[in-house]
Amino acid sequence: MAGRAILFAGPPGTGKTAIALAVAQELGDKMPFCPMVGSEVYSSEVKKTEVLMENFRRSIGLRVREKKEVYEGEVIELTPVESENETGGYGKRISHVLIGLKTVKGSKQLKLDPSIYDTLLKQKVEVGDVIYIEANSGAVKRLGRCDVYATEFDLEADEFVPLPKGDVRKSKEVVQDVTLHDLDIANARPHGTAGNVTSLVGQLLKPKKTEITERLRQEVNNVVNDYIEQGIAELMPGVLFIDEVHMLDIECFTYLHRALESTISPIVIFATNRGQCKVRGTEMVSPHGIPLDLLDRILIIVTKPYKIDEILAIVKIRAEAEGVKLDEDALTYLSSLGAETSLRYVVQLLTPAKLLAQVNSRDNVTEEDVKQCAELFIDAKASAQLALSSISGDNTHTSPITKLDSVATVHPLNCQTTSDGDPPMETDGT
Repeated sequence: MAGRAILFAGPPGTGKTAIALAVAQELGDKMPFCPMVGSEVYSSEVKKTEVLMENFRRSIGLRVREKKEVYEGEVIELTPVESENETGGYGKRISHVLIGLKTVKGSKQLKLDPSIYDTLLKQKVEVGDVIYIEANSGAVKRLGRCDVYATEFDLEADEFVPLPKGDVRKSKEVVQDVTLHDLDIANARPHGTAGNVTSLVGQLLKPKKTEITERLRQEVNNVVNDYIEQGIAELMPGVLFIDEVHMLDIECFTYLHRALESTISPIVIFATNRGQCKVRGTEMVSPHGIPLDLLDRILIIVTKPYKIDEILAIVKIRAEAEGVKLDEDALTYLSSLGAETSLRYVVQLLTPAKLLAQVNSRDNVTEEDVKQCAELFIDAKASAQLALSSISGDNTHTSPITKLDSVATVHPLNCQTTSDGDPPMETDGT
């Protein structure tokens, strides 16, 4: 499915974004998932195509497997060896460090460089700690305190780890999950030897921001392809989710069309609640606000409004999550109210109904509580009808379930009417 595009199309409140979040939960933490909104591409500092490409690269993961020679064990000796200062001063300097490491199989004494001693001091390594030292880079990591000393104190804030098994010197496989965008940032300031995985990954936390050019990305792609051919790395195409895709303009759609055809591309999921509307930046009217040439490449999934039984199940789950105890009558009334208004409206009524029940010294929310909240907080359709009646001079109260007049149609977001003699109002809804 990598390089394919999917479109979630349906009215508002039909679960398009919820499906995308469910996809992210199913993928887990190891698989890249990059959500964005169509309006994020518009910036006075960064080009629209640059924002899209950055999110594309964030959605493509790389799992790097590297075998390292390490020394691992419990510290049984830590002795800095001093020598006379060569400059003739009275002070002394540390010439080397003697450290003894112990495992279940045996022990070994190592002679380390003085620079590693500074790292040992920063990590507060002492006798009895379990550490490992990388043979090629000299990097030191403290794993914790050996569990032999677990009974030394009644209360201990340190973490205890078992004594390592095997020899002191061993080969260890290190797995790192990064994205192509992380490698772009790390490689924007070249450092270290070319082709070294550690030099690419080790600079990810540096805050300085550098412009990423197309040439630099191509060089990163070449290095990644070499790693894949050597078996060091594995490419993991993730998911890029673009909500409100109708907010993109024709330039962004043209760029997306080319990016989807590239060799390295993630799965792209679009979502929109528009029907026939203009493509932004043009006078062309197209389904969902997407150009037809790109729409032909997309698999379209239609989301439909929920039925009463589905709304009842969703409201019940949401009430349990928010700690709202609903009576059966209140739950039935909320489901019927949601079928006539919207699911979002009835979900928002849960908390006010709970507070109203608490004011009346009740734990359970009754149907009367929900009806009272529905009278206080009206939905969008009732609000538009109320505004229309106030304009026409009719100040009668409208209940939240009142249907709109069949002659005068009101858009929920702008209270304008269309009659038979006027041109129809342009709406973006499906």
